[in-house]
Amino acid sequence: MPTSEQIPFSFDASILQNQSHIPPQFIWPDHEKPCPEPPPGLDVPPIDLGGFLSGDPDAVSNAARLIDEACRKHGFFLVVNHGIDMKLIQEAHKSMDFFFGMPLDVKEKALRKPGDHCGYASSFTNRFSSKLPWKETLSFRYSADRHLSGIVQTYFQQVMGQDYSAFGRVCQKYCEAMNSLCLNVMELLGISLGVGGDYFREFFGGNDSIMRLNYYPPCQKPDVALGTGPHCDPTSLTILHQDDVGGLEVFVDEKWHSITPNPHAFVVNIGDTFMVHTHTN
Repeated sequence: MPTSEQIPFSFDASILQNQSHIPPQFIWPDHEKPCPEPPPGLDVPPIDLGGFLSGDPDAVSNAARLIDEACRKHGFFLVVNHGIDMKLIQEAHKSMDFFFGMPLDVKEKALRKPGDHCGYASSFTNRFSSKLPWKETLSFRYSADRHLSGIVQTYFQQVMGQDYSAFGRVCQKYCEAMNSLCLNVMELLGISLGVGGDYFREFFGGNDSIMRLNYYPPCQKPDVALGTGPHCDPTSLTILHQDDVGGLEVFVDEKWHSITPNPHAFVVNIGDTFMVHTHTN
């Protein structure tokens, strides 16, 4: 018979955040616990994508230089003047808050199945028994293949039901916007590496990607828990829009650094897969 410690439990933040203590599975070792104050900020250059897309030679040259320096230092940079409608970004945040504010049994309609990479996950209680992250996630697939247009909206209708069609539409539009942004960034990366703007744009043109919504509920013991533990992104490119809470940190030169939220910018970081593709540089 399995013991109570071996039986996974559901991470229901609406209940846990009102208790005086948090379950021991969420308490991290002393050497990995968060610091009481944010670490010093990371020097993350803002890349003017609008200037780059205008075709102005000086703007293109400056953007390529900045992105090359950032990728060689730590792999993180900001994208500003990106052309993504702020109303769409706000809608996406609002829709995310709507979903994660639903009761647990409703969210679990989209519960991630073992071995799958899409679906809802309340922390990772079904995978690990210690150092659990204080978060909920919802992940779903997006494809730039024209034969799979509407794949995000269809996912929400099939998994959550017609009542979530509006949520699906917002996520579909957001994914399409992120795909366009990704290809523009890939074009700039190609120029910065000297292989030309079309090289990576064409290579990633029919890409599949994963959209992940991360929600970090209020925690009554923030000094012993982490929303997300230290990790590397295995992808080619990660594009993140932060809310105004902050908390994103990057390990550079044997020290942690924070990235201050900017509602008008996207944080971009180079993943392991892209680093392998360009290892000679």
